[in-house]
Amino acid sequence: MKRWIGVILAAVLAGVVVIAVVAGNRGSEVPQPTVVRGVIGSEKKPFFDDPQVKAAFAEHGLRVEVDTAGSRQIATDVDLSRYAFAFPSSAPAAEKIKRDRKATVTFSPFYSPMAVATFEPITGLLAKIGVLRDSGKGYQVLDIKKYLELAADGTRWDQIPGNSVYPARKRVLLTTTDIRTSNSAALYLSAIGYVANGDDVVSSDAQIAKVAPLLAPVVLDQGFSETTSEASFDDYLALGAGKTPMLVVYEAQYLSHVFAGDGAIKPGMRLVYPSPTVLSKHTLVPLSEPGMRVGELLTRDPRLLALAAAYGFRTTDPQAFTDLVAKTKAPAAGDLIDVVEPPTYEHLEKLINAIGATSRSQ
Repeated sequence: MKRWIGVILAAVLAGVVVIAVVAGNRGSEVPQPTVVRGVIGSEKKPFFDDPQVKAAFAEHGLRVEVDTAGSRQIATDVDLSRYAFAFPSSAPAAEKIKRDRKATVTFSPFYSPMAVATFEPITGLLAKIGVLRDSGKGYQVLDIKKYLELAADGTRWDQIPGNSVYPARKRVLLTTTDIRTSNSAALYLSAIGYVANGDDVVSSDAQIAKVAPLLAPVVLDQGFSETTSEASFDDYLALGAGKTPMLVVYEAQYLSHVFAGDGAIKPGMRLVYPSPTVLSKHTLVPLSEPGMRVGELLTRDPRLLALAAAYGFRTTDPQAFTDLVAKTKAPAAGDLIDVVEPPTYEHLEKLINAIGATSRSQ
């Protein structure tokens, strides 16, 4: 009897092992997500790092991993053969990538106008000298033409009459990232270039030769510039007006913190809109089929569109952004009208190089 009991127990144990092996094999047959690597502008990294965004992609069988680079670097210096998609913050840069890589389509899932992050004492001073005005629609407007006149005169903050709130000895200049590497600085250059060119897009070598000497001091006299918009905005948040009284930013960088209510935007901080401004049109160039799927999802998936709006981006679903503005009472412009187009990639590159040549000749 004991012998038969031992045989039965051995058979049961063997059956358990077989079941475990079969179950294990079935588990290994669960489809693994497709890893999709992309290179993006740094300002979009918090969005792609968000666990909710990762989960939304995972529902469609994708694990999206990203590296960051300046948008202009993505178009010129980055080895794109390593990636399934490129996602610069600039339509001209994306167009160059599309041509160079012979891509057939692009996706523009969201955009962000260029804005200026500043502080309450600064806005008061700028309003006092006529550079800043109220739009009458819940946001303030920085007049680029008047600003350029002020910058051309070399005006310092402590030279503004009656200025006792910010008597800094440095010049009244907008701070930007490095125009050689960063898209936000290049778009700022597009806006001031438009004004310096008689309210017209810079579109010829002759126009570049005319405006470059006018714009060079405004760009170069800032001194050191960060290479990425993320680094410069972190300085704005942490170091205040003493370091950066006026910073050119993507609207989304500022509004993402307002929407989140995370306390990063302090009561004295202000968001104003340059007039004219330029749109940062975040444009994805798929370099393979998985990259195409990422572009399609970012453009059409309701969950991803809602998450993009939460990060301050204006998307193909404007209602999500509008609802967040209303809910948080964010100082966002609802109807931007004074928006100009940037130059073509080639003309913008020539303008940047001409300004660099001005620096070297001094």
